[in-house]
Amino acid sequence: MITAVAFCPQAPVLVPELAQGAAPELDELRAACRTAIRTATAAGGRLVLAGAGPGARAFGPAARGTLAGFGLPLEIPLGADAPGAVELPPSLTVGAWLVRDALGADSGAVAVSVPDGQGMPELPDAPCALVVLGDGSARRSEKAPGYFDPRAAELDAALARSLATGDPAGLAAEHLATYGARDLLVGGLTVWTAVAPLLAGAVWDAELLYDAAPYGVGYFVAAWTRRG
Repeated sequence: MITAVAFCPQAPVLVPELAQGAAPELDELRAACRTAIRTATAAGGRLVLAGAGPGARAFGPAARGTLAGFGLPLEIPLGADAPGAVELPPSLTVGAWLVRDALGADSGAVAVSVPDGQGMPELPDAPCALVVLGDGSARRSEKAPGYFDPRAAELDAALARSLATGDPAGLAAEHLATYGARDLLVGGLTVWTAVAPLLAGAVWDAELLYDAAPYGVGYFVAAWTRRG
């Protein structure tokens, strides 16, 4: 059973060492991520990160990721401050940093990577709280990675409504396809559409903690807690 969900961005710029001089601009976003992750953890269960990756894999607490591909030779452990293989994909590497920022070094978190077009890998056979990592459209402004598309704001507004109201149907593949999510470079498409069926059928108390596009990319933070 999924007890709670923290929705957070997967943007490497969340790591202050990468953001450098622009780091203070994202203080509010980082604070929202801390709140969402702590809220999810308080609901109980094993903390499981879910992010896009090249294959369906499970990672234990000692797994590590690196930001070397972004020019920063920094390794980030997932859920245990102990030696482990450097194997996390970028989304889960950012997620590991967020969890450490919110909970400290030894959270015990595990993770799964979700390949494009496939469902969620098997989760632990026990209650779990999810940290779901993904961004909105990367076409919100002319300086955005995908340049400006006027449809992007409408799509991100729909995503924000779904996250604010605890509506898994708004994250489903069929729904996002009606907005042209692939053309709009929605960075959370893979993992959101995989997790949506697992969240359907439950009633969620939801709070949208952040909704903005500071660099032309839609960033959302939300906390859902299962009711009853």
